[in-house]
Amino acid sequence: MNDSASPRLVEGDPNDSLAAVPGRNAAKDPQRVAFSVKETDSWRDVTAAEFDQQVRALAKGFVAAGLEAGDRVGIMARTRYEWTLTDFAAWVAGLVPVPIYETSSAEQVEWILADSGATGLVVETAAHERVAQEARTNAPDLTHLWVIDNGDLDTLTTDGADVEDTRIEERIASAGRDSLATIIYTSGTTGRPKGCELTHDNFLGLAENTVARLGDVVSREGASTLLFLPLAHVFARFIEVLCVVGEARMGHSADIANILDDFQAYRPTFILAVPRVFEKIYNKANETATADGKGKIFAAAADTAIAYSEALGAGKVPFTLKAKHAVFDKLVYAKLRARMGDKVEYAVSGGAPLGTRLGHFFRGIGVVILEGYGLTETTAPATVNVPGAVRIGTVGTPLPGVSVRTADDGEVLIEGVNILRGYRGNPEATAESIQDGWFRTGDLGELDADGYLRITGRKKEILVTAGGKNVAPAVLEDRLRAHPIISQCMVVGDGKPFIGALVTLDEEMLPGWAANHDLGTMSLEQARTDERVLAEIQQAVDEANKAVSKAESIRKFSVLADDFTEENGTLTPSLKLKRNIVMRDYEEEIEALYG
Repeated sequence: MNDSASPRLVEGDPNDSLAAVPGRNAAKDPQRVAFSVKETDSWRDVTAAEFDQQVRALAKGFVAAGLEAGDRVGIMARTRYEWTLTDFAAWVAGLVPVPIYETSSAEQVEWILADSGATGLVVETAAHERVAQEARTNAPDLTHLWVIDNGDLDTLTTDGADVEDTRIEERIASAGRDSLATIIYTSGTTGRPKGCELTHDNFLGLAENTVARLGDVVSREGASTLLFLPLAHVFARFIEVLCVVGEARMGHSADIANILDDFQAYRPTFILAVPRVFEKIYNKANETATADGKGKIFAAAADTAIAYSEALGAGKVPFTLKAKHAVFDKLVYAKLRARMGDKVEYAVSGGAPLGTRLGHFFRGIGVVILEGYGLTETTAPATVNVPGAVRIGTVGTPLPGVSVRTADDGEVLIEGVNILRGYRGNPEATAESIQDGWFRTGDLGELDADGYLRITGRKKEILVTAGGKNVAPAVLEDRLRAHPIISQCMVVGDGKPFIGALVTLDEEMLPGWAANHDLGTMSLEQARTDERVLAEIQQAVDEANKAVSKAESIRKFSVLADDFTEENGTLTPSLKLKRNIVMRDYEEEIEALYG
């Protein structure tokens, strides 16, 4: 199959926009709890009516400050309630919010502010304010800077108290589905980030149709989620809109290190995460069980969960496996679900490929991971697995209103409600990426007979060895990153006689793993040259190599002294490898593999 399409289920009024949603929700069910806001050790509920009132009040503040319809306003903050409040207030005021990662440097902020022509910027902390002040010297349009921690949003609300309601209604009416809703800048794995211009219909139309397809997850009675991924990323941003449109209760958390504690307190029914989070949950559970002398029990429970999920996929679970699964459910699985808040039934995964072993493991313990696929240019999801029709190892079928096609060379092409209208100020890039209405993703994939998409690699990341063998590095990298002590890795070998890999160690997982393997205490520097650690990594490499042919397998690897991080410029804020930077910064280590 080369084409897979799903017709749009919800058309909607062409004059509708995201700005109208808070008011519509408030009118429909004013006392419904729309948000829960973390305050120290408790959660404060915000009703649909209260959210609408707060959004309109802040929107009036933007109007009072002199911002005109169509003006761009940057948002630079961690994942918190005020991010969503500002986002919707901007839409109600007829503005175009521009998200900025809160970890961005002054140079990155300067580029986004200048390129978008932002006239206002909302930041969270004094540290963000200092970055913004440095950046604004070359962002001539920026005239307003507000700091959340200084109470500036409250001041804005007070300043807008005298703005007439009719002016807000006029601003809401000024936007339609075709209007520009936001400019989201790509992570910039190569060169300057490009500004993706996304419309109200890109978000609203896709959210309405996703609710129609995933209603059992996002709009059933009591549905709730806890956002913890950065709202500057299109994935979290779409879920934000999806929850408001689907009327699911939403919370925010920026405390990634202790996210399981927040899950237990908040008790979401579904969560969203990137595969690395699921890997961490699995590896931490394994490490804890091993430290408690229950490593063999956990290993048996994991194998049973995977076998159970595979049997579900095949359509028949043997009685003996059911019985074994029931025992481990009481001993192991129920405790894992409790760590995630005991109400989680579904998890939405995106941003990178999820290994089939993890997919089967989590479904086997009672948390179904709905893996999807998309990019900033497709307003996040283009395809997704849905409850009752999950095909692990794929990223699902197209959402309603979306079509997927594979070109002759295997490139994935997407057309539909979710496709950006273009790159800001860059018609050449727009013309190159969107041809005859189809967006060229740059990813390689294949569609099965039922229209499920499987991503097989990245077109620009395909390595060609000296022997002429084409190698997709993601297959090997995903499997290696699943090992507890491996943090990141990058497969190399373009133009070389064989495939190699650069590997980094996970500083958080290393102490527990070392203790469980009777290796005592060791530093990262000691670990990277320790024969026992190297033997463990070699086993992980051997396991990963089972997924590919001999010509594609990793022959040698090097353990680096430093991790790949956003801070050292080797990862984007969405944790994608900047391969060109790694190739430049670790040229000697790469050459040593082939010395």
